[in-house]
Amino acid sequence: MQRSDLTDLNNFLAIANHLSFRAAAVQLGVTSSALSHSIRQLEERLGVRLLHRTTRSVSLSHAGLRLLERLKPGMEQISDALEELREERGRPSGRLRIYTHPWTVGTVIAPVWERFLSLYPEVHLELCVESAPVDIVAGGFDAGLSVRERVPAEMIAVRVTGPMQIAVVASPVYLSKRPAPSTPDDLASHQCVLFRVAPDRDVLRWRFEQNGTKKLVSAHGSITVNDAETALRAALDGLGIALTLDALAEPFLRNGELVRVLTSWSPIVEGVYLYYQGRRQLPAALRAFIEMVRVPRSASGRRPFKNPF
Repeated sequence: MQRSDLTDLNNFLAIANHLSFRAAAVQLGVTSSALSHSIRQLEERLGVRLLHRTTRSVSLSHAGLRLLERLKPGMEQISDALEELREERGRPSGRLRIYTHPWTVGTVIAPVWERFLSLYPEVHLELCVESAPVDIVAGGFDAGLSVRERVPAEMIAVRVTGPMQIAVVASPVYLSKRPAPSTPDDLASHQCVLFRVAPDRDVLRWRFEQNGTKKLVSAHGSITVNDAETALRAALDGLGIALTLDALAEPFLRNGELVRVLTSWSPIVEGVYLYYQGRRQLPAALRAFIEMVRVPRSASGRRPFKNPF
């Protein structure tokens, strides 16, 4: 079937429904002469007369009636399918694939996923949790989560958290063996859980700030990890003092499994961005997720450090 066949058949259906070239032309937004030309071409290609037309009336020929009987159900199915697509465009549904770092699951996704899936039961949320950078387009992901400096320049980035508080924590068992540090310099006499972002990167140096005074400390310890959740686990097991995000440590601080130290020195770090490929037709599921997690850009009393995680 040629493209012109479908257009001409749709024109024929409109005329057959109205039995009027003028009414069909109004429905389709074309002129009556254009419809007449379309039907004439269709009849020539098919080699049969479909319509009897005079200056006052339009009626279907026998061949036109047979074509209408076969054509109408099919065109209605096409119309229904297109309408369903239009409805789905506005209703979140289908699979939503997000590439996320382990620590952004706890700070961005976990706080909203129960509410999101309850509001949009036709959405299947698929998370790929990794630490390494990835091309989300090549990987087939709808979006990714990361700090701003790691978002590719060609992507659209949406802020989904404000600046975040760092927490320096240790277990009560660990602190029962030695006094808690009162300044960052005191960490020299403590075991710390070290953090390396990637195998080819240096061990993270710990940043502190108090009343405008900034300190950069090279921590020491017997264990190095590359994941904020694992750093918390090591602190919970009494292996040393860990530097993490307050949002990740909060449940353990609340139940007493961890204790804050160096509270007055804990800095603010930049927040998280959701990023995606710029395109005009944004999937409804991703649009709904963005609206749920996005936050307005707000000024901070202190300029945040780059997020180490």
